[in-house]
Amino acid sequence: MAHARESISQAKQKAAQWRAENPDFARWAKGYGVIQHSDLTQARIRDMETRLAEHGIRGDGVSFYDLLHALDRVASAGMWLVVHETYARNVYIDGRALSAEDFKPRPEGHTGGALNMVPAYAGYLGINVLTGVTRAWLMGQGHCVAAIDSLNLLVGNMTPAHAGRYSITDEGLTRYVRDFYSYRIADDGKQDSPLGSHVNAHTAGGLAEGGYLGFAELQYVHMPLPGERLVAFLSDGAFEEQRGSDWAPRWWRAEDSGFVAPIMIKNGRRIDQRTTMSQQGGATWFARHLRLNSFDPILFDGRDPAAFVWAIFEMERRLQAIAEEIRAGKMKYPVALPYGIAVAPKGYGFPGAGTNLAHNLPLMANPHADEEAAHRFNRGAKRLWVACDELKEAAEKLQRHDRSGRPREKDHTLVHREVSLREVPPPPFRPVNEEKRQHGMPADTASPMEAVDKVFAATARANSHLRPRVGNPDEMRSNRLIETLELLKFRVTDPEPGVPESLHGAVITALNEEAVASAALANKGGINLIHTYEAFGTKMQGAVRQEIIFANHLNESGRPQRWLSVPLILTSHTWENGKNEQSHQDPGMAESMLGEPSHMSRVLFPPDFNTAAAVMERIYQTHGQIWTLVIAKTDAVPNLFAPDAARRMVEEGGLSIEWAGHASARAELTLVAVGAYQLGEVLRASQRLGERDVPHKVVYVLEPGRFRVPRSMAEEEHLAPAEVRNALFPENVRCLILVTHTRPEPMLGLLEPFRRIGSSSGLGYINLGGAYDTPGLLFVNRCSWAHCVSEVARLTGVERERLLETRELAALDGQISPQGIIIPERG
Repeated sequence: MAHARESISQAKQKAAQWRAENPDFARWAKGYGVIQHSDLTQARIRDMETRLAEHGIRGDGVSFYDLLHALDRVASAGMWLVVHETYARNVYIDGRALSAEDFKPRPEGHTGGALNMVPAYAGYLGINVLTGVTRAWLMGQGHCVAAIDSLNLLVGNMTPAHAGRYSITDEGLTRYVRDFYSYRIADDGKQDSPLGSHVNAHTAGGLAEGGYLGFAELQYVHMPLPGERLVAFLSDGAFEEQRGSDWAPRWWRAEDSGFVAPIMIKNGRRIDQRTTMSQQGGATWFARHLRLNSFDPILFDGRDPAAFVWAIFEMERRLQAIAEEIRAGKMKYPVALPYGIAVAPKGYGFPGAGTNLAHNLPLMANPHADEEAAHRFNRGAKRLWVACDELKEAAEKLQRHDRSGRPREKDHTLVHREVSLREVPPPPFRPVNEEKRQHGMPADTASPMEAVDKVFAATARANSHLRPRVGNPDEMRSNRLIETLELLKFRVTDPEPGVPESLHGAVITALNEEAVASAALANKGGINLIHTYEAFGTKMQGAVRQEIIFANHLNESGRPQRWLSVPLILTSHTWENGKNEQSHQDPGMAESMLGEPSHMSRVLFPPDFNTAAAVMERIYQTHGQIWTLVIAKTDAVPNLFAPDAARRMVEEGGLSIEWAGHASARAELTLVAVGAYQLGEVLRASQRLGERDVPHKVVYVLEPGRFRVPRSMAEEEHLAPAEVRNALFPENVRCLILVTHTRPEPMLGLLEPFRRIGSSSGLGYINLGGAYDTPGLLFVNRCSWAHCVSEVARLTGVERERLLETRELAALDGQISPQGIIIPERG
């Protein structure tokens, strides 16, 4: 503490000396309005200026202190515009006081956090100018987007949707604030305003909505490739939301990671109360926590854009020194990863700062109806206002990108990923013994997960230009990703002999589904795979859904994403996890993903080895999608589909199984299977129906979303071709029976034929579980082959006794055990 006091005292003396000696320094040091520069920040800035000069870094050619002087004014104007965005319906660039009629009747906004983000984003813009490098940015607290949009408007860094509507005029800014939370619907039936409550597809440079607090903290370290730089703005409220952000130093490597500058906006409040961090000891407590987790904490003034400029510069400088020490063999992992802590009261710079009210509406009352609230607004806004000519001159200094040849911030490198394979290795297809299959003999078997393993490993090996990441909660060997593990290895800081571990491994492992999924989702410049027990996939849902909806909005805005699609493998799934009780028996993740846009969230149920191989072959030739694959891991799954049939199924979404069924030319009944074990039951039911001379067809649906009732033009374009749909579900079909991996109700509601054909039903998981083997679990959930045959009898009006034996009926009716009758006898 004494050392800290001494350093502050020295900074004060030096700052006074520099102000006396350097007029440009003194001019900037005066600050502007609510933006003031502490002696410590002044000392840090002077040190930064010296370092830039020593390295000959001139950035965009703007004088150092002229830029900082301009930055104060741009930041103040940004704060002025943010509070108008919340409260005002009219904006006057001459800064006049607003009357009651100039305020919104129903103000709305996340004002306090947005005010804190203005100096942060302004500092990001400033460091880019001073160094001539356009960094990427990420904001975990997406609800603070008003700060980003306002500053982008003021400096002309806008997407076409914003540039076409907004300008720095009374009319342009009035339209801007009226668009915020306008809730208007345009003539085309869509949202009229391009502004969002969070980061959206029209936010210049936006990478994530930031609506799910905590995921930016998990992802930032995995985002930039070597040579790239990312500034990540994080929330102190999110710190208590999501486990896993502490592990970033375990994952960062100088050899395959870009520079990251994580900055927590430590404003001390969430919506209704202080954050847990504030209650436990604030920034000092958090700094100790960071040091314990291999971070290098850097505290600075979160009210000052110049402090952010220095902090980003300092974090990168320290990280560069670390990288050099690593290359020289003088330092070991994990490194002390620099981490900024920007300390400021929530909503600094405007009345109500530091209170619970600052989160949304800091004025305590609505200025449209309350005279005192209007007075507080006008008094606060006056301190922030910048004259138009002065603002124009200041903003111009942040618009000289052409001087250094760098892209504008809306076009930073992480926004425009363009990733493709150089080589598509041939899948390791296995031969199918069609003679065995035709005569009803047991087919050769294999694990479909082995196909996933072989194709991914081969693809990663053949495309070494792509950084691989595997999100692995646990049980990689058990889930049969053996070759992938041997190739890529677990990433650790202290490899254990005899175990597939490496300092530079590409398998990110932690018993935290969100954290490991985020490692792959963030690696958009590379090639990725996520796997988990199916029942635990629901723990990943928020992170995965955020990717799907943001990518979909970007597509709709005309910016289709070009990162390689990501497979999310759900294995050790519901029907093969009976040994682990019902907690491990849950098809909910696939059901949830089927609810998302089907052209973005593709959900497939590969039934065998070759189909799994064909699916994996196709995934990495597509872009911007999440493919949820429900895949069996046991090696007892029959090899049923030849390579051509497997590829055709992937191409068309489903297949009529010509070698199954009975008298299909006159069939009015179709059995539909979704899932590997479900197909097995349907084929056995088909055999019984054939023996009883019941005409029927058998159809396998690989990708249900291609047979749905489309909810959008994009989903309609994604449907299986009309000729395929008509061939699988022709008009003459009168009865449909579905046997599905999922609960039957979601699938029956999704598949269009089951909504069109009245005589239909579905069998699937009905929430009955426990310690069962696969046949037992199928039986208790009433979706065994015998239940399927019984359902045929009910729908077609045939007597059950004609289709099933007496003992089989007794087992179905709960009179005797089904073992040895419907399901195998246990030894």
